[in-house]
Amino acid sequence: MFKNPPKDCQLCPRLVAYRRESQAKFPDKYNGAVPSFGPITAKMLVVGLAPGLKGANFTGRPFTGDYAGDVLYPALLRHGFGTGIFKSRPDDGVELTNARITNAVRCVPPQNKPIGEEENNCRPFLIEEMTSMPNLKVLFVLGCIAHVAVLKVLGLKIKDYPFGHEQVNKLPNGLILVSSYHCSRYNVNTGRLTEDMFDSVMAKAKSFL
Repeated sequence: MFKNPPKDCQLCPRLVAYRRESQAKFPDKYNGAVPSFGPITAKMLVVGLAPGLKGANFTGRPFTGDYAGDVLYPALLRHGFGTGIFKSRPDDGVELTNARITNAVRCVPPQNKPIGEEENNCRPFLIEEMTSMPNLKVLFVLGCIAHVAVLKVLGLKIKDYPFGHEQVNKLPNGLILVSSYHCSRYNVNTGRLTEDMFDSVMAKAKSFL
């Protein structure tokens, strides 16, 4: 049975120190390693980079409280991966049905940029999570770092599976890797990722289920 890392995970000294700074400034917020959200029986695992400082780090639910979540959750609901009305709060009643959301790094990093050691420390949680999902068919990755993190989990060479928006790769273990630009405010505001583009890649992911 998969277990999320403890809220007060101590594996990464830099991230622990950053969390403690946030706890001092915002003592009423979550400020911990963010657990995955969605059923372990889901067929699709959405993998992001890491919690945002005032997003999941505050709310305790992946992609909740920040702009990226305002793009991701409505898209999941539109495509039938959950029920409810997303209100960017962990108590909004949204339930995922055939999708689960996690991050390559579970604690908020400074400047939203984890370092290699932190990615390595968190990798065992992603490995265990993926192996604990009995119906897993599709890995829907958001951004290049999440793409690379998944390939490292599976022991695959990055050069053999290059990142690209709407890139689809069938992996040796039978899983389908579908890659998307991250649904960050920056990518949307610059036009690198539009709602239509995100809907298109999510529809493609759903087609493999």
